[in-house]
Amino acid sequence: MLIDTHAHLDMNQFKDDLKDVLSRAKSSRVSHIVTIGADPASSQAAALLAADHQEVYFAPGFHPHDVKSVTEKDYDSLRALLKDKKAVAVGEIGLDYHYDLSPRDVQREHFIRQLGLAAEAGKPVIIHSREAEKDTMDIIESVGLPARGGTMHCFSGSYETARKALDIGMHISVGGTLTFNNSGPLREIIRKVPIERLLLETDAPYLAPKPMRGKRNEPAYVRYVAETLADIMGLSVEDVERITTLNALALFGIDSLPDEGAIAYPIRSSLYLNITNRCTNACIFCVRNKTDFVKGHNLRLRQEPSIDEILRAMEGFERYDEVVFCGYGEPFLRLDVIKEVAMRVKEKGVKVRVNTNGHALLIHGPGVISEVKGLVDSLSVSLNSPSEEQYNDLCRPLIKGGAYAGMKDFVIRAKKEIPEVTVTVLAMPGVDVAACRKVAEEELGVPLRVREYDEVG
Repeated sequence: MLIDTHAHLDMNQFKDDLKDVLSRAKSSRVSHIVTIGADPASSQAAALLAADHQEVYFAPGFHPHDVKSVTEKDYDSLRALLKDKKAVAVGEIGLDYHYDLSPRDVQREHFIRQLGLAAEAGKPVIIHSREAEKDTMDIIESVGLPARGGTMHCFSGSYETARKALDIGMHISVGGTLTFNNSGPLREIIRKVPIERLLLETDAPYLAPKPMRGKRNEPAYVRYVAETLADIMGLSVEDVERITTLNALALFGIDSLPDEGAIAYPIRSSLYLNITNRCTNACIFCVRNKTDFVKGHNLRLRQEPSIDEILRAMEGFERYDEVVFCGYGEPFLRLDVIKEVAMRVKEKGVKVRVNTNGHALLIHGPGVISEVKGLVDSLSVSLNSPSEEQYNDLCRPLIKGGAYAGMKDFVIRAKKEIPEVTVTVLAMPGVDVAACRKVAEEELGVPLRVREYDEVG
């Protein structure tokens, strides 16, 4: 399902066929729409739309174009609207120095005030910023972002602004402009943003995406944005749907998040298996220290699944290019599961990969590689450092004494019996990637794959 996180359903362009617009959105798998207030009247209208339509939520606020005429009575009304259970954010607020329809000092005054109101109401913010990046970010950094965070609506700024927004905990929202022929620079910026921090929007009735340029935009067209984002990120459209929907649900507090840990979970054309949350490392950078979710999947298991439960969860695995033992733990802690499940997978001619810390020799002894020979086609081993000292600092191995050496020994032995062995490094501050490449290629004799620091899965 998809969520259109920014539309203006109260506008006259929808007055004659809103029912049909919502029906088309549902047919396009749009499960929720956030309709946005820009002034006192549209904020009230947004609240009424949300009350009348189950799938519609709303965000009341005062757009920088309109703040010149906002009164204290309007702020009283805004506070009342924010108590509505379907009010999910304060927005659209911010700065617009392109049109300057309100004086800039007035825009800044009301932007600051609405940031405070959002914090008071416990809501995130939806921020409009046009040709005002520096002032926008300076104000957010000085006043502070509400605890619930916020999003940069219809992002069109620089990478520096995007990076600042991400660093202070904001999301980035993309719409139809991402699909335009001249969107190359924007696409390059968005490619660098973790998809776990991206939202989809239409800004309907404005900015219709390709191939609907020139037409009235509407929530159903958010699918074209999702398709473009999938292409940019090298993900499937289903991945983008799942991840961005989870992002929106979490940010806006719409519905509850999945609380059952996934056993089998698809990403791109691979099916991953989450067979244990136990691990032989306690890495300081591990994503599970921050969240239960990877690429929109909850990986926090309540208990380890049995082989039968795993096989049931991976029903239909034949349609994937590979089955990957990965998840939130070290797969080789359950060697029996790897062997039994991999045998079933290989019977169907599907490739098997294991993502591992490389501690299998230390867990099971030197015969372990022979036990999985013929069952495992590929091993991806976490190198993470060119030295034992740094490895111990970053990965904090629970196997004391020789974890780094044992990992390297595993790689050297495994490449003799497993068709494909790769080591990986996380490109995080302080890690010498070039030195890791030298260890991989010259000492271990295997290729190195570099993983982005804030990209998981």
